[in-house]
Amino acid sequence: MTDHLDFESDLFRTTIQQLDQVAARLNLDDDIHERLRYPRRALVVSVPIRMDSGKTAVFTGYRVHHNTVLGPTKGGLRYAPDVNLGEVTALAMLMSWKCSLMGLPYGGAKGGVRCTPRDLSRTELEHLTRRYTAEIILLIGPDLDIPAPDLGTDEQTMAWMMDTYSMTQGRTVPGVVTGKPLLVGGSAGRREATGRGIVYVLYQAARHLGQEIRGRKVVVQGFGNVGSVAARLLWREGAILAGVADYKGAVWNPNGLDVGELERHVAASGTVVGFPGADVLNNAEILEQPCDILIPAAIGSQIREDNADRIKASIIAEGANGPTTPEADRILKDRGVTVIPDVLANAGGVVVSYFEWVQGLQYYFWRESEITARLQEVMTRAFNRVWALGTKEGVDLRTAALMEGIRRVAEGYKIRGLYP
Repeated sequence: MTDHLDFESDLFRTTIQQLDQVAARLNLDDDIHERLRYPRRALVVSVPIRMDSGKTAVFTGYRVHHNTVLGPTKGGLRYAPDVNLGEVTALAMLMSWKCSLMGLPYGGAKGGVRCTPRDLSRTELEHLTRRYTAEIILLIGPDLDIPAPDLGTDEQTMAWMMDTYSMTQGRTVPGVVTGKPLLVGGSAGRREATGRGIVYVLYQAARHLGQEIRGRKVVVQGFGNVGSVAARLLWREGAILAGVADYKGAVWNPNGLDVGELERHVAASGTVVGFPGADVLNNAEILEQPCDILIPAAIGSQIREDNADRIKASIIAEGANGPTTPEADRILKDRGVTVIPDVLANAGGVVVSYFEWVQGLQYYFWRESEITARLQEVMTRAFNRVWALGTKEGVDLRTAALMEGIRRVAEGYKIRGLYP
């Protein structure tokens, strides 16, 4: 375990760098700035489980709370082979800015287990989830920390977490997690929320730039819940889906892909690769194809210093967390590319998670039309606020979004003071 306990990671360094730059621009109080650079708490646990073979395997798990100044913490749980403390800490910090930016009464959190979920059976995944939940149970609760699905986890993972927590309480506690199946207290529209939120901010970006979505050529990297939903909704609005990638490869057709047929192909084969009538590319090549809108919705650090000058899109909407490095950001800014940052573009998931949490606490559930309308209102208001701030301050959308998010958290610290 000890080789994964260092806070250092590329994403952590990037996140701290962003914080320091924004703190200087906001003239933050030095004491508050210093507090923002550290998580409130970080828990590292061993997660031993009995494998199907009968042998015991031990995995490393993490749960980090960045701050609780605006409310209980909120953040996803990811299962991936490269999960480490630095990455989880950075993601928890980004969740703080995201929740603050969207006006949600949450601080940021993140969790993860270092594993390869595709190599585990359903039974092993259940054992892993339940044991991990038991190990972090003192940190979670509907008024403490509310996990949600992320990379490598899903509705079933959240159902196992909720059940494990509920068994220790002697009662059903739907508000302990979000992203659950509808039958056990989930929210209508939660699965589609992140992809739908991306489309809502793209509407606003296009409007401000004097463009339309219809007829625009779109490339989506990542065809999971986020990328597939965004692709389908944009296609229905008349956009041309020219390229799609998943973890196995990419397909490209400049004349457009039929999303309905593509989804059926993926359901049957498990990948976009092999879709008839399309050229086969790799994940790096698909990013550089000629298009109007690029949605990196897979993993981090996909747009870097070595490929940013070959990106041809005029608008990038970050569906993944941290898909663009700071060096690439500067290149894209100089080239006039509009980048809608992750803390804004992919915030639809946590917004509808908030709706689900509220519904769970009240035991009163809303119609999907209500969820969708409220999500569009929140996303639109946040985007326009960020656009106005960026215009006023002469900064890009990422800097404006971080300024707004960090400012509200800093004000919370100032108002509440320092105990004791």
